[in-house]
Amino acid sequence: MMALIYSNDSVAKRVSEMLHPQPVVAAVVPPAPVATVVPAMQATANAVAIETTHLGTSTATLGNSKQQQYVTKWLSKRYRVASDAANMLVSTAYLTAHDLKLDPLLILAVMAIESGLNPFAESAMGAKGLMQVMAKVHHDKFEKVGGQQAALNPVANIRVGALILKDYVKRTGSVEGGLKTYVGAADMDSDQGYGAKVLNEYRLLNQVAKGQNVPAMKRYTPTPAPIVVSKQPETESVKPEVKSVPEATTVANAPVVTADALAGL
Repeated sequence: MMALIYSNDSVAKRVSEMLHPQPVVAAVVPPAPVATVVPAMQATANAVAIETTHLGTSTATLGNSKQQQYVTKWLSKRYRVASDAANMLVSTAYLTAHDLKLDPLLILAVMAIESGLNPFAESAMGAKGLMQVMAKVHHDKFEKVGGQQAALNPVANIRVGALILKDYVKRTGSVEGGLKTYVGAADMDSDQGYGAKVLNEYRLLNQVAKGQNVPAMKRYTPTPAPIVVSKQPETESVKPEVKSVPEATTVANAPVVTADALAGL
C-alpha cells in the first residue's frame, strides 16, 4: 500500500487529502497571530540550546503556504518523488516541527541526506525509513506510534527521527553536535562530512523557501583540502642518476615513447 501511495500521484493525492484536509498550516491560522510564532520558536530554540546563528534566520516560519509549495516542488524535482507524495512528506515534517518546536527545514534536510526521501530505505546496519532510525535502539520512542513495526511508516518515522534529533541537539548544545551524534559519530573525531551535507541542504532549502531560484540538481561538493608537499633542503636532496645514451643510438632507432609512458611520468 505504501509503495502504491509513494509512486502513484492520484492515489497519493487522495490519501494526502484524507490525512491532511488542509496540508498547509497557514490555511487555518489567521494572519495576525503569525508574527507571534517566530518569537515563540526562537525562545524554545534557546531553551534547548540550538545554535542557529551560523545558519542564518530560517524563513520556514510555520504557516506560510507559499514557502511549503516552494519546498515541496523543489524536493519533488530534486529527489524525483511524486508531487503529492512530496506534499505529504513536507506537510508531515511541518506539522511535526510545529509540535516539537523544531525547524521544519532542518528535519527535511536530515530526511533528504539520510534517505533521499525514500520511506522504504534501509541501511546495512538496520536503520530504516525516511530518517534512517534504528528501531531496536529507539524502541521506547516507537511505543507511542505503533511500535517498532511502524519504522517504515512515514509519519511515525519522521516524528521519532525528529524527537531523536531534538534530544541530541539539546544534549550536545549545538546543531553540529546533534547531527554528529545522530549519525553515530559522537565519539569520533569526524563525522565524515555528514553534518556539512545536512547543513548545506538546509541552506539550500532556506533559499528555496524564500522563493529563490535554486537548481534542483545542485549537489553538495566539499572543497578538497589543499595538499601540502614539504620541500627537502637542498643539502639533502638527491639528484636523479643521469644515464648516458650509447653513441650507437640514433633518432631512427631510438625507443618510441608512448602516451601511456608519458602519463606515468
